Amino acid sequence: MAINYVCRHCRTQIGRIEAADISEAQLGFHFLTPDERRDIIAYDSSGDTTVRVTCDYCAEALLNHPELTLLNSPLQ
Repeated sequence: MAINYVCRHCRTQIGRIEAADISEAQLGFHFLTPDERRDIIAYDSSGDTTVRVTCDYCAEALLNHPELTLLNSPLQ
């Protein structure tokens, strides 16, 4: 099982954790609401998990240009 962290805006791979014995509580997923979980976490048939977060580059761009949040895919 692998956990892949990918930027939700530019789709850059941020990191990858390969551990069979890591729990969702250790990753902090238990703090998410059901809606947040559906928006942030995706599971595939091979058992891998993709977590969509915002990378530093996109976070800075959105902070400096908040009007980008009005677009569907602002930083592709």
